[in-house]
Amino acid sequence: MKLQLKRPMIFFDVETTGIDVVNDRILEISILKISPNGMEESKTMRINPTIPIPPESTKIHGISQSDVEGCPTFAEVAKSIAKMFQGSDIAGYNSIKFDIPILAEELLRAGLDVDLKKSKFVDAQVIFFKLEQRTLSAAYKYYCGKELVNAHSAEADTRATFEVLEAQIERYDELQNDVDFLSEFSIQNNFVDFAGRIVLNEKGVECFNFGKNKGVPVIEVLKKEPGYYNWMMNADFPLYTKKVLTMIKLREAFANTTIK
Repeated sequence: MKLQLKRPMIFFDVETTGIDVVNDRILEISILKISPNGMEESKTMRINPTIPIPPESTKIHGISQSDVEGCPTFAEVAKSIAKMFQGSDIAGYNSIKFDIPILAEELLRAGLDVDLKKSKFVDAQVIFFKLEQRTLSAAYKYYCGKELVNAHSAEADTRATFEVLEAQIERYDELQNDVDFLSEFSIQNNFVDFAGRIVLNEKGVECFNFGKNKGVPVIEVLKKEPGYYNWMMNADFPLYTKKVLTMIKLREAFANTTIK
């Protein structure tokens, strides 16, 4: 079943130096952009992470230090990547927990404030795990009847995710062929930032989701502990989390400003 789109959708996958969203870097990114009329645009690029690639990571994706020598850094290709994502919804496999957060970090690190939260997120892994509980290779075989060749290659994983999502829509009557529905089905949390350090409570209020202030409204903490903001900004939190925290702080300050 063909995916029905109201606006372009980006399918993408990244290979990285590791799984730490804050400190690891993207080595390879593959992007498949599907337009509502069915036209496809794809781009795959290797990226110099500017940090060492651990041997254990190379064992997974096969990308070594020599493979990225002479490749552009993320900062050098960030604008072209951001342009492809602009005005598009986003899909991937485990993308909500990892690929999107680390992409957001790389964009901010490159000085680009791209609001990915404006996009609808569809995660084929979430759909798969909710309905079948398996890995991408198993999902590809289960839904598409094919073996996933070159698993952990960004390009192979990206194309497989696109095919899996279309097959999922075909298979399950409860899945609507609609990006809004699929995005809502994919979201498993009430995260305000990608890392889940700040979440919405049942009343829709932003609260911290870690440490001694877990469950306490952000604004309440910042009022009682003015230094907490500076501590977070100087600590090892994701750049996107710091951005969200700053936006909440500025919003509250603006709301309390009286124009004379």
